[in-house]
Amino acid sequence: MNSKAVARQKIKYRIRKKVSGAAAKPRLSVFRSNTDIYAQLINDESGVTIAAASSKDKDIKAQKVNKTEKSKLVGAAIARKASELGVSTVVFDRGGYIYHGRVKAVAEGAREGGLQF
Repeated sequence: MNSKAVARQKIKYRIRKKVSGAAAKPRLSVFRSNTDIYAQLINDESGVTIAAASSKDKDIKAQKVNKTEKSKLVGAAIARKASELGVSTVVFDRGGYIYHGRVKAVAEGAREGGLQF
């Protein structure tokens, strides 16, 4: 792995030491690739993904907007799925990324969708 990926991995482990999701308050994990962004709600106690949303979903992919605005739509989608499951509070896991740009857009979209963190 290159040094940038190693550095992100170290940051990710450091965050995960402090951040953990439960059934009542799952972890909102964000993964960012060059083209897409993924968000999932995880219950770490049982190791299960409760809900997931990504920019590859048909309704989001159909929108012709830039990557940051798609990220906001992903945040809103995960918030909608969470409310259907009766989850209102989550723990945000930025996955080693800087809280800026697309990662921040997911968080803002989720907050506007009604999630609290």
